[in-house]
Amino acid sequence: MNQLFEKFRGAQKPPAELGASRDYNVDLIPKFILSTGLLVKMLLHTDVTRYLEFKSVDGSYVYRNEKSGGKIHKVPATDTEALKSNLMGLLEKRRCKKFFVFVQEFEEANPKTHQGLDVNKQSMKQVFNKFSLEDNTIDFIGHALALYQNDDYLEQPALPTIQRVRLYCESLARYSKSPYIYPLYGLGELPQGFARLSAIYGGTYMLNKPIESIVYENGVCVGVKSEGEVAKCDLVIGDPSYFPDKVKKIGQVVRCICILNHPIPDTNDAESCQIIIPQKQVARKSDIYISLMSHSHSVCSKGKYIALVSTTVETSQPEAELEPGLKLLGQILEKFYSVSDTYEPITDGTKDKCFISKTYDATSHFESTVEDVLDVYRRITGKDLDLTVKEKPAEEAS
Repeated sequence: MNQLFEKFRGAQKPPAELGASRDYNVDLIPKFILSTGLLVKMLLHTDVTRYLEFKSVDGSYVYRNEKSGGKIHKVPATDTEALKSNLMGLLEKRRCKKFFVFVQEFEEANPKTHQGLDVNKQSMKQVFNKFSLEDNTIDFIGHALALYQNDDYLEQPALPTIQRVRLYCESLARYSKSPYIYPLYGLGELPQGFARLSAIYGGTYMLNKPIESIVYENGVCVGVKSEGEVAKCDLVIGDPSYFPDKVKKIGQVVRCICILNHPIPDTNDAESCQIIIPQKQVARKSDIYISLMSHSHSVCSKGKYIALVSTTVETSQPEAELEPGLKLLGQILEKFYSVSDTYEPITDGTKDKCFISKTYDATSHFESTVEDVLDVYRRITGKDLDLTVKEKPAEEAS
């Protein structure tokens, strides 16, 4: 907590009511992990899970703008939940149930489960039309289940969206409350786990070393300079902040870290949850994301909650764009705003041996970030990463 205040408030000290500073592990960009998603496959493949402990997130919600005012609803992801959901009227519930049954029974290799649809050619919009789903239903399926950031997917082949919805449903089935998990003590545990594993395989870490420059010979990276010394390398991997001349700005993300002394209203007193506000519900081009963590994930003092509201900047008043999300939180003890530029690499890195990732986006989950990591791996090696979980030797498994 002391570090958080120092970063955003300078010399101002945290109020005593927030509790001990050491109780806090506040992630500046918290992202939840789909329990059967790409990051979990990556962690299992590398066996980093031996150093990590996870806890499920209590709920996943979606915001809907209604005549009587906006409301938060639990995201239905199965035919049973669709029939119970307050998001839809009676007839729409039945139509939505049929769609979820279709998704749950869908097998890519078995055309009999495709209900006459050519999912590789027909658009997702055509699939939704087949089930006569309303716009609001399409909105929560596309943004809160398939986790798309815009509506471009509607005009694209349906297969990837169906696979995304299936992934969400399978992740939800693992823990029943929500499809997400989060590491105890925050996301800082992830790089720590990889660092420990790397050390086992002979990796060398230089901590608290400033990067002065990237060293090139004939336009190709050959090392990294720090405090007058050069660490030689065959290639370098980094985020855009290290390569200002090799990236282009693609936008901005505004975030607000909020400290609460209560759960978010209308979430069944969830100690942790995700809320997605689809763009159309608040007349925007980008979704607004809310993530909530608490003492149950060992990120703050007991009785306190850490919420983060984020979205892609669309206007000259970024902070005002978060208002629809902030209103859902109730009373807020402390707010910490930040606006960050987002970048992507200009080239693929194969010529200069500088392999650059994209900046973190506004989403409150890891799927887009892991896709970027897999893209970096593909650019370096020329092949896709095989995420098949390795079988452990019998003596190790026991």
